Amino acid sequence: MLDKSKICVIIPCYNNEKNVADVALSVVQYSDNVIVVLDGCTDNSAQSLQTISDKITILSYFPNKGKGAALNYAFDYANHHNFDYAITLDADGQHFASDLPLFFEAIDTNYGAMIVGSRYLKHDNMPSGNVFANKFSNFWFTVQTGKKLPDTQTGYRAYPIFKMKRLRSFSKRYEAELEYLQRMTWKNIKLISIPIQVYYPPEGERITHFRKGKDFARISLLNTIMCFVAIFYGYPSMLLRKIWTSLRCDKTKV
Repeated sequence: MLDKSKICVIIPCYNNEKNVADVALSVVQYSDNVIVVLDGCTDNSAQSLQTISDKITILSYFPNKGKGAALNYAFDYANHHNFDYAITLDADGQHFASDLPLFFEAIDTNYGAMIVGSRYLKHDNMPSGNVFANKFSNFWFTVQTGKKLPDTQTGYRAYPIFKMKRLRSFSKRYEAELEYLQRMTWKNIKLISIPIQVYYPPEGERITHFRKGKDFARISLLNTIMCFVAIFYGYPSMLLRKIWTSLRCDKTKV
């Protein structure tokens, strides 16, 4: 039986006063352990959360450090408070809290694996840039790990905190989520993909802090670095872990 008290839900937020309170309130219906990380917000995000502050945990710091830094900060908190899993979703309202039971079920069935939400990438309102960036990221993820994943850019995921120990991303912004997938795979942590819903508002209402030029360049740089790391560390470490696991199994049979 899955113990939901060992699972927290993390919502990283940077200047999303319009949506963050509604997102947090929707998540509270499914979890008693909701953590909102205010990543150097300069708008009224903090004030908008005051009406539900008794139902959630708010972590806050200044200045803005990026999504990767916010995740690292929240994972440290989750680890310190002995959570086994941390589910992350975005504060902009594109993810549905009603999909959380799918994550709970996947965690229960595949305990120890990382659960990755997969968006329908032919969504009519999905920005073309997002589709390209995801396909680009998917390709390099396969090159660097030998594994395939339909959606490497999604922020809706369940991280096995108890298996990550001190593993934290070096990247501090959006590219951190890709780095986590790469390094989890190199540690032979299984990745399970599940279908999720996604909402993309009309272009005029869309809130994004993704900087097309700078952030895409950072992702490209990360992929370049990770290709070298994959050759000299990633693939060798996966092979060694596979051999070690095989030897342990053989000893058990004897």
